[in-house]
Amino acid sequence: MKPKDYFTPDQQQKIVDAIEEAEINTSGEIRVHIDLTCKGDVLDQAAKTFAMLKMHKTKLRNGVLIYLSVQDHKFAILGDAGINSQVPENFWETTKQAMLNQFKENNMTEGLVTGITMAGEQLKKYFPYQDNDINELENNISFG
Repeated sequence: MKPKDYFTPDQQQKIVDAIEEAEINTSGEIRVHIDLTCKGDVLDQAAKTFAMLKMHKTKLRNGVLIYLSVQDHKFAILGDAGINSQVPENFWETTKQAMLNQFKENNMTEGLVTGITMAGEQLKKYFPYQDNDINELENNISFG
């Protein structure tokens, strides 16, 4: 089974739609990456994925990665330096807990949408949309 197989095409579209909606009012960038398994520490793997997706290349360093390993039931949220310097200290933990509440109910899609929405609200607050804003990163889901 592939990571993509854990989500129907409709669920995948719902996740992409949530990313697009979250990015409408911000210059920030959100990506979702789904792996089958995660060998080692989930934050280390998320950091490698962050680099692989070139998320550190955004102009304002305001990219957010939601990393999910479906078979291991591991996930992480990783923000770049720009957003991490702005959000409240416990923001990512609060976001992870809201997502986890959905995951525990076997609502994987809703959990991802919750995390995307919460990240988007913070990005909008600290990195509002600019007239000359361009979408620096793709909105599609990347799969390992």
